[in-house]
Amino acid sequence: MTAPAPYPVRVEARPDPVLSRWLWVVKWLLALPHYFVLAFLWFAFAVLTVVAFFAILFTGRYPRAIFDFNVGVLRWTWRVQYYAYAALGTDQYPPFTLADVPEYPARLDVAYPERLSHGLVLVKWLLAFPHLVVTGLFVGGGVWLTGTDRGGNFDWAAGGLVGVLVLVAAVVLLFTGRYPRPIHDFVVGMDRWVIRVGAYLALMTDEYPPFRLDLGGEDTGGSLGGPHEARPSQHRWTAGRVVSVVAGAVLALTAMGLLTGGAALLWADRTGRDADGYLSASNTFTTGTYALITEPSGPVPFTAAVGDVRVRVAAADPASAVFVGVAPAGQVRDYLAGVNYVTLRGLSDRDTTVHNGSAPAVPPQDTRIWTARASGTGTQTVRLPATGGDWTLVVMNLNGAPGLAVRAEIGATAPGLGWIATGVLVTGAVLLAGGAVLVAVPVHRASKQLQNL
Repeated sequence: MTAPAPYPVRVEARPDPVLSRWLWVVKWLLALPHYFVLAFLWFAFAVLTVVAFFAILFTGRYPRAIFDFNVGVLRWTWRVQYYAYAALGTDQYPPFTLADVPEYPARLDVAYPERLSHGLVLVKWLLAFPHLVVTGLFVGGGVWLTGTDRGGNFDWAAGGLVGVLVLVAAVVLLFTGRYPRPIHDFVVGMDRWVIRVGAYLALMTDEYPPFRLDLGGEDTGGSLGGPHEARPSQHRWTAGRVVSVVAGAVLALTAMGLLTGGAALLWADRTGRDADGYLSASNTFTTGTYALITEPSGPVPFTAAVGDVRVRVAAADPASAVFVGVAPAGQVRDYLAGVNYVTLRGLSDRDTTVHNGSAPAVPPQDTRIWTARASGTGTQTVRLPATGGDWTLVVMNLNGAPGLAVRAEIGATAPGLGWIATGVLVTGAVLLAGGAVLVAVPVHRASKQLQNL
């Protein structure tokens, strides 16, 4: 029988002959420093993969320095996964390095491709879809739980086969002191499949991942020992360069968020205003209570930036008369003490608090607490006071009867929005430039060092 062809992504695992019965219980805590560092390394991995995408698209080559960095992130991640809950195969604490550590039980390497397809980078995510279904069962969907939430909506949760089998192995280890080797080999086979697909999606190879479960610790490509482990590329990524790339990646991702947010604000400022210059949001609210109120606004910061605030309310039934009033929060509490009403905590009709009680002692128009008020059929408009204060908005039927069905809209002139958007865009551009420098300099130096080898 012909042996399967080796795949460029090589994953190796060597289980410890003897494992602690209880150490796995606290490995989540012991591995926290690695999880913290890896969170930042994966920021850098994502940013550098985008850079590699464009490099491959236009040149057909994956920049070698970036390739070595990303392989190092995968290698580091595999060591932590093997130590922790993707395998529990070793009690040896993982080293903090991107380089290959030959003596560590978990090892990973990816053969560097000299040439890659220009066009394949555009469709790898689509081609890998069948593998994503399989790996989803391995790490995210082995056990399906379905049901409904409190609102009656369908909901689901899932857990992977890897997690289930590792839990079984952990329980067996706890009571017998032995890790079942068949479970270990099967788990490592699934982990290997997931890593191969991940490397393919990260553009590290054009060779399509095989649909096979290579069980056991040794990869089909053979051991990673020998001259393969002496590659000088392992030593080009110093701690300082890694920190610089991570910092640059974090700055770049932050900058992209600011640029996106600034562009959205600028678009809203230029195209989202109505004829009166207000930016508005609206929703429909229905309640069987006597009143609908907002949470106290509190002192409004940046009043000049917010500008004038306008509230419009109209009953769903055009023949119904509504009352809309704005008053100090304390006086509203006194007026509605013992009254059945609803407090809105946001613009959603689901984010509410119901207060039990009876009818108000007097209709809303007969109390003198209101700073601004409007009532009648059709759309009623009030404007919140421009001065700071703790204000509450109240909506009721004009006759004080229970049961409300209204359409409410809140808007603000936000005269400073354009300047805010410009400031956010400029800040994003500066951070993006700084992030690009922090990434480009260490990548260039690592590449130059490679050329000198």
